[in-house]
Amino acid sequence: MKVFSKIVDLQNELFEVRKQGHSVGLVPTMGALHEGHASLVRHSVKDNDVTVVSVFVNPTQFNDKNDLKNYPRDLKADCELLEKCKADYVFAPEVEDMYPTPDTRQFEYPPVSTVMEGAHRPGHFNGVCQVVSRLFYIVRPDRAYFGEKDWQQIAVVKAMVRHLDLKVQIVECPIVRDEDGLARSSRNTLLKPEERAIAPKIYEVLKDSVEYSKKHSLKETHDFVVDKINAVDGLDVEYFSIVDGNTLQDLADWDSSDYVVGCITVYCGKTPIRLIDHIKYKES
Repeated sequence: MKVFSKIVDLQNELFEVRKQGHSVGLVPTMGALHEGHASLVRHSVKDNDVTVVSVFVNPTQFNDKNDLKNYPRDLKADCELLEKCKADYVFAPEVEDMYPTPDTRQFEYPPVSTVMEGAHRPGHFNGVCQVVSRLFYIVRPDRAYFGEKDWQQIAVVKAMVRHLDLKVQIVECPIVRDEDGLARSSRNTLLKPEERAIAPKIYEVLKDSVEYSKKHSLKETHDFVVDKINAVDGLDVEYFSIVDGNTLQDLADWDSSDYVVGCITVYCGKTPIRLIDHIKYKES
């Protein structure tokens, strides 16, 4: 496995790879890798001749400077995990290499980019599109792999790919959870022991709400989830939206769509740490 920090060095390497007719998979990450990331890498290794994993904490997608400052970073541990997963190349650039000049491009893909995370984190998805498009131009992958935990992000990236007419297949990979149900996330490493102990309650309530939804209205199910999670000392729901799985628009009732997903963001602890998750109620 080779590690590159300079764009030109990676591109020179990939030029030779493509000359041999090899396919290229890309797994974009912000580091602090865990089993969720590892599952994406394994998917790419299985599907492609060569796998590139980017490790870059992208400043343009953070609207909270403290969040950016505190985001976990450990490139050495990341590389050890990636070597075990049989990744071929790691791309770990510095900010000045990714953004030699300020990126002033604006990406907006309503309605999928303006609801939920888009509404609560202004500029977040614009930053995501800036860095992901930049990675696509640098690596020119045949396929790029994203985890379903970041449900809305996948929809936004797909919209960007269509808009820019990029020749890359977006591959969605199943969410990976710990044994107690907590969705794997780099932010989990920031949880204190007492916070880690209550965080699995989020998914527990989401799972319970699926059975609850069979005999209750959409609004009643929404309120059930919010009330149950907020009743846990140390958990505070920022939003819970029950939406169409394709458009990400709020639904009035269960009959409004054949594909219904509940998307949630919860603050955990006094710090607090922001955790996201989702549950599928209907899937056609």
